[in-house]
Amino acid sequence: MRWVQFIFNEGEMLKIKDLLRMSRPMLPVLCVLCAFVSFAQEARPLSTQRATQVLAVDAIGMTVEDLDRSVEFYSNVLSFEKVSDVEVWGGEYEHLQGVFGLRMRVARMKLGSEFVELTEYLTPKGRPYPHDTRSNDHWFQHIAIVVGDMDKAYQHLRRHKVQHASTGPQRIPDWNKAAAGIRAFYFRDPDGHFLEIIYFPPGKGDPKWQNNSGSLFLGIDHTAIVVSSTDESLKFYRDLLGLRVAGESENYGTEQEHLNNVFGARLRISGLKAASGPGIEFLEYLAPRDGRPAPDDLQANDIAHWQTILITKDVEEVAHYLLSNNVEFVSPDAVLVPEGKFGFNKGLLVRDPDGHAIMLVEKR
Repeated sequence: MRWVQFIFNEGEMLKIKDLLRMSRPMLPVLCVLCAFVSFAQEARPLSTQRATQVLAVDAIGMTVEDLDRSVEFYSNVLSFEKVSDVEVWGGEYEHLQGVFGLRMRVARMKLGSEFVELTEYLTPKGRPYPHDTRSNDHWFQHIAIVVGDMDKAYQHLRRHKVQHASTGPQRIPDWNKAAAGIRAFYFRDPDGHFLEIIYFPPGKGDPKWQNNSGSLFLGIDHTAIVVSSTDESLKFYRDLLGLRVAGESENYGTEQEHLNNVFGARLRISGLKAASGPGIEFLEYLAPRDGRPAPDDLQANDIAHWQTILITKDVEEVAHYLLSNNVEFVSPDAVLVPEGKFGFNKGLLVRDPDGHAIMLVEKR
């Protein structure tokens, strides 16, 4: 096969006279090989044919009912630090978020080296978080906050009377080699958003989580989203946006059931990463399969709205690329926004195959 590699890997096709020197029996073989290589190139994922679209995961955003209340909760209970607080309105922001007549206040909060953005719509007010949301509903999303000591963190949350979503902290069993020893607990913020605290034992997770300097809350490891099909979501996040798959596991058993509070839960979990920033984790429920799809009319001012903010080099180019691949747009196109408010000058809000919102931004 060395001569085939020379033809295609070196990028030089044999000249006609060289082909004619071959014996006749070899010509049909060459034709088949040419066709095979051509097909293989066409069948590659889009991410290998184009430059990476996403440079970093910048922040995870969520809509809140009362910004002051949420800032107090994330600051006092979870040790986030407020780094900015801005109020905006106008046509550019209406187009960006897909909400007419908006006036919104946005606080950017930092924990470790990661960020969340909390947005209150002063007008128009959206719908409250659905009270009957389950962890396998397809609009489910959370952030995973890394802790240095699970027992101390759980007792800290109990003292602040947070609402449980799990029955209590759960430890992934040793038979699950990919996640053995990881401990996690789900709870909810004042608006009903699901949050997770997670502890990584030595040898698991990003090595930076082992250097905690005695802090209880360390940073955000990832945001997790429920997906109906891992394969379809990979087409969007990996093949279109260029994120890489960093790890996979299949989780089930009583620990997983009580973490998610879903009887019979069996999950295919896939972690994706950009060059920097928190990961994006897929939660595909192999069982039960009764999770409800996201409402078709979910809007950015609804409290159930989350948006994962991704940095890209050229938003207009990405917009053209996503549009040609039939991605659902919330913004009409890439939107130029006034300078000095959010630290980016162009943005675009789109939805993934399950309706999760992705904000693509281009920084100055």
